[in-house]
Amino acid sequence: MNELVLELTEISPREFFGQGNENIDLLKKYFPKLKIVARGNKIKVYGDEELLEEFDKRFDMLTQHFIKYNKIDENSIERVLTSKDSEDYQSPENSGETLVHGVSGRRIKAQTVNQRRLVDAAKKNDMVFAIGPAGTGKTYTGVALAVKALKEKQVKRIILTRPAVEAGENLGFLPGDLKEKLDPYMQPLYDALRDMIAAEKLAHFIENGTIQIAPMAFMRGRTLDNAFVILDEAQNTTHAQMKMFLTRMGKNAKFLITGDPGQIDLPRRTISGLKEALLILQNVSGIEIVYLDDKDVIRHKLVKKVIDAYKTIEHQN
Repeated sequence: MNELVLELTEISPREFFGQGNENIDLLKKYFPKLKIVARGNKIKVYGDEELLEEFDKRFDMLTQHFIKYNKIDENSIERVLTSKDSEDYQSPENSGETLVHGVSGRRIKAQTVNQRRLVDAAKKNDMVFAIGPAGTGKTYTGVALAVKALKEKQVKRIILTRPAVEAGENLGFLPGDLKEKLDPYMQPLYDALRDMIAAEKLAHFIENGTIQIAPMAFMRGRTLDNAFVILDEAQNTTHAQMKMFLTRMGKNAKFLITGDPGQIDLPRRTISGLKEALLILQNVSGIEIVYLDDKDVIRHKLVKKVIDAYKTIEHQN
């Protein structure tokens, strides 16, 4: 049996190995045919020569990632171990750009390669589609881009919308005034805004119309200019709704459409406006489509496992 000995010299073994050697356990998961032993600042690996060469390469990528970002976690380890090369998991050099300074001075940045691609796409195009599963930061990154544009006076207002499909957009039977009826459906947008704008200022922006949060039905007949407009949960739009929304675009407007084609809540036999738009607009100049995937999930580590588990049954149907 061949042996490979690796030594950590520039890195704290305790930080790199993780609490209770949890990061080493992850390495064992991805290299089940190798025997991996971590002691002190050394890792000894036993197994076939070809697998040892691959492990050596991946381990070097992990250490370089740690040196650059001063940390590794389950998500970053998975990205490194499943990527073809560093371009697949490392953000460009300017990826440290702070999009906005949020509440309490928190710096809000793109955290993954595809989130960075989304930021770059929004800089170059007036209409961008961000497509990916839950937890990949589509909406959050989009709201950060909108707040940045507002703060830098690139736009005069932010308009956030999503189809209230759970109530069929017929909200009349729900108790309370209009705002009370809409708020449950718009909560994810409020949550993102609260991270980025102080409560008092946010309330003022909503009151004077600088920030508008409304269901799709309220977009009809409007021309949306001088605005950063986000359509969230776009997979739940119909053909008519999507066409209506996209044609609301006015002068000096940025449109960001986010959605997950795997989570459509529309009635059976109703075609998703998002799926249709992705097909017919994919080659239109000035429109860019950015796909996010499991590697971009930044929620609890179990979210990624849930997505993977559901994929298995969805592929069977």
